[in-house]
Amino acid sequence: YELEKWEPEKVMVRFEGERLRGRYALFRAGKDEKDWMIHRIDPPERERDPFPENVVPMLARLSQLPRDDGKWAVEVKWDGVRAIAYCQPGRVKLQTRNLNDVTVQYPEVRRISRALGSHDAVLDGELVVFDENGRPSFELLQQRIHNTDENVVRRRMKTHPVVYVVFDLLYLVGQGLTCEPYERRRELLEGLELSGESWQTPGHSVGHAKEVLAARKVQGLEGVMLKRIDSVYAPGQRTGAWLKVKNVSRQEMVIGGWTPGEGRREKQLGALLVGYFEDGSEPVLRYGGKVGTGFSDQDMAALTARLAPLERKASPFGAGPKPP
Repeated sequence: YELEKWEPEKVMVRFEGERLRGRYALFRAGKDEKDWMIHRIDPPERERDPFPENVVPMLARLSQLPRDDGKWAVEVKWDGVRAIAYCQPGRVKLQTRNLNDVTVQYPEVRRISRALGSHDAVLDGELVVFDENGRPSFELLQQRIHNTDENVVRRRMKTHPVVYVVFDLLYLVGQGLTCEPYERRRELLEGLELSGESWQTPGHSVGHAKEVLAARKVQGLEGVMLKRIDSVYAPGQRTGAWLKVKNVSRQEMVIGGWTPGEGRREKQLGALLVGYFEDGSEPVLRYGGKVGTGFSDQDMAALTARLAPLERKASPFGAGPKPP
């Protein structure tokens, strides 16, 4: 607080705390020395926005570099699992883009609440595992994704530590920020100085996207994200204000089925049938092909156990070549 005036019968104070902010006057209200009143001088503060729940992350469009990147922020594209972190004093909840609660899988990230102190905040970021060269590795992250057993998780925390890479701020101390421009959200996020063993806030640049993309290619990274500095945060939408530009061609695939194995794999699946969703008013799963190599016997057994209960009679693929 800051004392503005001190008189025998009147005191004026400015509070700048987390729970109380503004200018107040305390003044004598009667003859008795204990008769005092307090009055707020500043107009009432805006009401706190409700704490968000089940936020679907804003999405990016696959694109080429824009011709004029002067109004675009450039960030690294991380090869991990997107997650929203709901942080309140002493509590953290991690939720994926499909609204699955994955807090128990990544207990090391929960300590971020200590870094935030008394702040309540909602963060957008990516769960990443780095390899021995400091590059994000989705292959290593897979060792953490489906493990919920406490003993296994504890062991994997040591062998496959996860870092929560934070790149957006959606809510802070009672104020929703999704309607604020990207530039303002990043300013507030960087002011939190979130940098720890299991979380970090990487920097960004404005413009120079071509040079940054080339540098990321040399480093063996997937690509860059471009975000309009004047763009608001649109949960679950691809507005075109966020773009992803890749150095390598990759396609996110959806498992739609499997074929039975042969020989020693007779009682397990032989290959996964995968597809991808085509954009349109009603997304259609197009068959893309089958994948039967690169899996260990342990992977095959785990996939068989996970997929068998999901068997259905009708094919989920609505377009493309007919699956085998």
